[in-house]
Amino acid sequence: MIGAGMNHLEQLVSEWLQYNGYFVRNSVLVGRRPKGGFEGELDVVGIHLGRDHLIHVECSLDADSKEKREQRFSDKFARGRKFISEVFVGLSVDADKLDSVAVLQFPNKDVSQLGGGRLLHTRDLIHEIFSGLTGKSPSSGAVPPNLPLLRTLQLAADAQTVSPGPHRLIEPTPTVS
Repeated sequence: MIGAGMNHLEQLVSEWLQYNGYFVRNSVLVGRRPKGGFEGELDVVGIHLGRDHLIHVECSLDADSKEKREQRFSDKFARGRKFISEVFVGLSVDADKLDSVAVLQFPNKDVSQLGGGRLLHTRDLIHEIFSGLTGKSPSSGAVPPNLPLLRTLQLAADAQTVSPGPHRLIEPTPTVS
């Protein structure tokens, strides 16, 4: 089930990080204000202790201009660096090592960075996931059930290995001559 406040892209990123051994927090409110509210929200934040990798991912389905995105993601990533120590209380985290990544459905052409972070097209994310799941059998190496979007992509990757059979859930509509 998609968590409160998360869209499907944030959920997919979160699941992929979890599947790869990251401890993940989603939709994290940061910067509590004295009179109420927060400075902002971090979409997905993960830490992999074995790899010493700290990552902050902001996902967007917008079609905004390059300039508008640059400002928005610059603000988001600055907020991430400022408040990352509050996200994983009890762990020693270095904001200077924070890997900031923007995942966009509709990226601007010829842009590889955004707001001081890396830019990843959703198509590249899907290719990364498909590549990582290819060859992992749903019968002997199923993605855990608490990662439903990844589990679905595992089924799709597995279906690519065989030709489709004759049976369909919805029968084709006959063509009229």
